[in-house]
Amino acid sequence: MRDSVKNLLRQIKDLRGGGSFKSNGSNAADISQDFSSHEESRISDREPISTASDLNRVDLSNDPDFDPFPEEEEILTGNSKRCLIIVGSLFIVCCLALPTAIIAHHMLSSKNLSHTYADCKFFGDLRLQNKYLRKKLAPTNYDEIEEPLALPVEKETNVLKAPTAASFCAGIPPARMFDCYPESGATKDKCEARGCCWMPRRPASKGNQGLHKSLEVPYCFYPQNFGGYKYVNVTEAQWGLTAYMQREFFSPYPDDVPLLRMDIKMESKERLRIKIYDPYHQRFEPPYPEVPKVKGKVSKRDYDVVIDPAKFGFKIVRKKTNCTIFDTASTEGFTFANQFIQISSLLPTHMIYGLGEHRSTLRLSTHWERFTLFTHDSVPQERTNLYGSHPFYLMLEESGKSHGVFLLNSNAMDVILQPAPAITFRTIGGILDFFFFLGPNPADVVSQYTEVIGRPYMPPYWGLGYHQCRFGYKTLAKTKEVLQRTIDAGIPIDTQWNDLDYMQRGNDFTWDSELFAKLPEFVDDLHKAGRHYVPLIDAGIASGEPKGSYAPYDRGMELDIFVKNQSGLPFVGKVWNKYATVWPDFTNPNTVDYWLNELGRLHSLLKFDGAWIDMNEPSNFYDGQKDGCPDNQWENPPYLPAVQGGKLSYKTMCMSAIQFAGMHYDVHNLFGYTESIVTSFAMAEIRERRPFVISRSTFAGQGHFAGHWSGDVASTWYDMRKTLPQLLSFSMFGVPLMGADICGFNGNTTAALCQRWVQLGAFYPFSRNHNTDDGIDQDPVSLGPEVAESARVALKIRYSLLPYLYGLFWQATISGTTVARPLFFEYPHDTQTHDIDEQFLWGSAIMFVPVLDEGKTTVSAYLPKGSWYDFYNLQLLQADVGTGEWRQLQAPLGIIPILLRGGNVIPMQAANLTTTDSRKNPVELLVVPDVEGSASGLFYWDDGDSLNTFVEGHYSLANFTSGWGWFQSTPQWWGYQEKLTLGKVTFLDVASNVTSVTLNGKAAAFTCVLESKLLIVHDINIALSYPISIHWK
Repeated sequence: MRDSVKNLLRQIKDLRGGGSFKSNGSNAADISQDFSSHEESRISDREPISTASDLNRVDLSNDPDFDPFPEEEEILTGNSKRCLIIVGSLFIVCCLALPTAIIAHHMLSSKNLSHTYADCKFFGDLRLQNKYLRKKLAPTNYDEIEEPLALPVEKETNVLKAPTAASFCAGIPPARMFDCYPESGATKDKCEARGCCWMPRRPASKGNQGLHKSLEVPYCFYPQNFGGYKYVNVTEAQWGLTAYMQREFFSPYPDDVPLLRMDIKMESKERLRIKIYDPYHQRFEPPYPEVPKVKGKVSKRDYDVVIDPAKFGFKIVRKKTNCTIFDTASTEGFTFANQFIQISSLLPTHMIYGLGEHRSTLRLSTHWERFTLFTHDSVPQERTNLYGSHPFYLMLEESGKSHGVFLLNSNAMDVILQPAPAITFRTIGGILDFFFFLGPNPADVVSQYTEVIGRPYMPPYWGLGYHQCRFGYKTLAKTKEVLQRTIDAGIPIDTQWNDLDYMQRGNDFTWDSELFAKLPEFVDDLHKAGRHYVPLIDAGIASGEPKGSYAPYDRGMELDIFVKNQSGLPFVGKVWNKYATVWPDFTNPNTVDYWLNELGRLHSLLKFDGAWIDMNEPSNFYDGQKDGCPDNQWENPPYLPAVQGGKLSYKTMCMSAIQFAGMHYDVHNLFGYTESIVTSFAMAEIRERRPFVISRSTFAGQGHFAGHWSGDVASTWYDMRKTLPQLLSFSMFGVPLMGADICGFNGNTTAALCQRWVQLGAFYPFSRNHNTDDGIDQDPVSLGPEVAESARVALKIRYSLLPYLYGLFWQATISGTTVARPLFFEYPHDTQTHDIDEQFLWGSAIMFVPVLDEGKTTVSAYLPKGSWYDFYNLQLLQADVGTGEWRQLQAPLGIIPILLRGGNVIPMQAANLTTTDSRKNPVELLVVPDVEGSASGLFYWDDGDSLNTFVEGHYSLANFTSGWGWFQSTPQWWGYQEKLTLGKVTFLDVASNVTSVTLNGKAAAFTCVLESKLLIVHDINIALSYPISIHWK
């Protein structure tokens, strides 16, 4: 496993070995590619191209002479092919590239660059005859035309020959005005120098919008038919289509890429990939998550791709409904410069979700909202870049179908939503690498997304228990005291945590030899009681300690694994350590050995069970180093996304810091994610059991390795409310193991707030109480008997439902389904569910409706179509009448309303104070019928902690089905040999008096509660490894 993690990281080295990066403008050598190693069919630049058959689109699939797979492009790699590349490249340079480059250079360096399309007959045309006219592609080497295209920002008045005609500005509705001057300081002269329209709606002295504010209609916007790039070649390829695009005129940003390549890869029936990049200079691309590599294209697809060669852009159309789900052809402003890449698309509806990590409602506003994706240590608040970067959104269409879009790009970016509705991605580096997922329902979209970024990992069973922590225990004695009073109150608890204060001077891999002297013995006692222990591991390593006194620093220096400054020395900042801090470079394969060894040394003395990795955005108390950052294009890019602090290095590293994968400018958003990868591997190696890792900073694919918590939320009713949209968004991001600090982290909670928050937090998938060192104690017992009792009741319900929750995590692992999910996932056609983010589901069967307002003892809840039952009395609350309805639910101070959805069989166990003991109890089932009397469910089980149990077959799986008068349990696989018996089955909504029950054909013990319509078959005591049938009359 170590080799697989190292190989993942070494992919970066292999990538770099192919030639130097032109990573966002570095002056690197060109990377030659043999684009002429095959012949491709030419497609006219006068006809729209589509993957569909349509009278208005080119379709030669019925042409008997049409060859859909001519000799195709193949990227030649490996030593065995290098000679062929060299010979081929020399031939191309001599015979094709040089003459072509001279002509192209003349075209692009012409002083008459304007918005009109240049003559492109040089590249050939499609002849609609029996065969395509076969031509070679664009020049292989573009050195000669690269330099004249660079234009300093200060010369922006020379970008265009003349202002845009007023006729191209008139008639554009405000909702479809795309910002042409996203920086601050826009004026009429500056705007028109870019060839754009100026139309202020209030005094224009302030220019365009500032940071962290709601955006407005831009003053400076693109005119109609603005242009920018034009197609010069569109061809059939083995995977779909390949297009080349040529820059027509200079943008206002330095280093325009003069020629772009777009690969349209039809990877599956529901998945499409569109990649736009510089074919001659290798730019930074995130080496992880590892996405699937598909060589061919599928013949049956749910989508069409439409290209009009006369105008840049593309449309993606859902075939079944003819809904255009992504449309860049109807927008303006596409730009691909070295440190400014922008693309806009019209959207089919306003029903958009995702784009994390941020604080907002679950459904995002399309009224001029900006979401900045740049990992940062910030108190959660609106319109602020937070701990993670997830450039993914899910959208509901008018038909009720869903699709998703993922941009694989790790650079800082702004994502703009406007009322057209439309979206703009604006990033300062990398490439555009889009994945489109056609669903058609929300669950399908997330499944298709996690198929690309990695399925969620299977957490250990104990990780789903209750966790307790505090920054500020300060001593082991206080830690023990809080734990013991929790146990004495009868509150289930599985895991004790310690924050920074357990360390010696805040240094990783140490503990305070005085205040936490007997910490190893304490952890041993936890294990004897069936509990677990998780310590904090910060991302930074102490430097500046007396020479030879702190071995983790010395060993890191020997291995040369720390992030470097531009001088090649370790980058030095400051976090919690006494003197200074350096950071391991988790993109360096050698860091795998370093991190494994340091965690292993600590574990040999302190048998911790999981790792809590914090401050890994990375956070820094300085803006860069103590004396700041160099003054260069990486620290001060031509465009600055709306990051907190007004500069990229604010409370983090300098962007020009050097990592194995490249500059920190490119990999900043990957820091916490790469630490999660390496930590997950290390914990699995050390314990030889499932890793349990919780990280604050995340990127796409995080859920494949670790979980997440929502950071430093405040102890307020508002912050409690806002944890729900964040939880549900992370479910869409493929990170089901997620929660918030119960009762809040910052500030002082109150008994009333904590009582309601512990009821909600008991049903976060990751459930932990945690707070700051300058606040009051907030473990449930410390806040009084009412809070303690609410915690005991809610957590005992959680523990009783853990078999069901564990099964949901297994389903997420194998198929990418969500665990906690919003209502619209189950009811996408019910418009009432689309905005609901204050109630949520576990899977499809259980709904939670928390009380989020102080003093309230009722709560308004929407019950969608179907049968719904009260969890506490098991009575039918709403019959299936064909529509949903809003209900007022009783919510006394001691409980959280919980509803059961008809049609489900829910596995349970009696709750003990640890998962270790609860797992020993017989299985119990709740059979909750729908209007037809039917119900179904499953039960997944393994030892709860071993690696690869599903892959190796060391698990058990049973299916449950039920109807009026009968029930059947059927084992599907029984590879986990621990005997597990079925204890009792409770049937809801049994309308008539039951007089007899048989169990596998024999009379069974039962209780019928006629007034409650309950039938309880008890004392079953049959192993679930055998078929079980129950019948009643």
